[in-house]
Amino acid sequence: MSFDEIIDRRDTNSSKWDKMERATGVSAPDAIAMWIADMDFRAPEFLQDGVRGLMEKANYGYFAGDDKMCEAVSWWMSERHGWEVDPGWMSSTGGLGHAIALLLETFTDPGDEVIIFTPVYHEFAFKITKANRVVHESPLVIRDGVYHMDLEALEAGLTGREKAMLISSPHNPAGRIWTPDELRALAEFCERHDLLMIADEIHHDLVYPGQIYTPFLVAAPEAADRSIIITAASKTFNIAGARLGTATIPNAEKRNVFRHALMVHQTQPNILGVELTRAAYSPAGAAWADELADYIDGNHRLFLDGMAQISGVVPMPMQSTYLTWIDFSNTGMEMPDVIRRVKTDARIAPSVGSDFGTGGETFLRFNIGTPRPRLEEALSRLQDAFSDLQ
Repeated sequence: MSFDEIIDRRDTNSSKWDKMERATGVSAPDAIAMWIADMDFRAPEFLQDGVRGLMEKANYGYFAGDDKMCEAVSWWMSERHGWEVDPGWMSSTGGLGHAIALLLETFTDPGDEVIIFTPVYHEFAFKITKANRVVHESPLVIRDGVYHMDLEALEAGLTGREKAMLISSPHNPAGRIWTPDELRALAEFCERHDLLMIADEIHHDLVYPGQIYTPFLVAAPEAADRSIIITAASKTFNIAGARLGTATIPNAEKRNVFRHALMVHQTQPNILGVELTRAAYSPAGAAWADELADYIDGNHRLFLDGMAQISGVVPMPMQSTYLTWIDFSNTGMEMPDVIRRVKTDARIAPSVGSDFGTGGETFLRFNIGTPRPRLEEALSRLQDAFSDLQ
């Protein structure tokens, strides 16, 4: 397929395009949506075939479950990421937002603190707060232009009320791939302070050529009993509308507790999500994911190089994902003026960095998971909007 094909997704019930004005305030007829983590590429044929197969059976009633899907997930993790995982450890959730919310409800109590490394995916703090738990921010530090975790500062600031740690790996919004040593350091930290590790690895396939991603439990298998890994095919294959994720829990006692919580909430996998995930986690899906990673890598180099041409703008180097993280602190402008230029002058809808927690105040996140001609148009508009900077 051609990733360059421009598809008009307006009036298709797409959150990214049809909720853009309500969510971001950008309403121009020619506005470009670069906010929510959703790509603009046509669904590949193997996904369409999966849906057609479901239609041909003409059966949308109760179904036998997700066992075959879990086997496909296990195959994918082994083939793509060297993670040998028992399908029996997996439970289906209604997407990863639902997984995070239910895991917090199940394994922590109101008032407990949950550690997150900010700036990070804004839903982390939202879910923690909505669950009546307390966000414990551990601000990332920038060294050599990229984020690093400061575990010494985190340890010095512990209150004793921390019960869990929630990480994004690879990191959203900066596209940072944590090294095996960094992941092992986190595992040791959690062991030392008796913390549950919840690792959101949803961006695991969006890794640029030449980069190596390591799953948390490949880096630190010794942490299996206190770790829960949440994954989904939704980011790689743009099937978030299927609302299906996977929580992998190696510890049998924790797994049974979580499955009881799923049963209490009457949470079961949906048949469309199961079939789409099975179709995605296949040899055809693997070949397509490789093509996608190559294309996104080209987009990332184009966009970061182009944004670096704007005086004072500093793009953060990336290793993965289609979510770029751009720092405007050196432009000499206040962020309201930066945002006005981007949204009003350039007619582009990004994600505002302050939503991602401490450290994100001077950043904007731009989604580059879009055909390159549209990305080139967005880049041209942004350069024009800041052309007066010297």
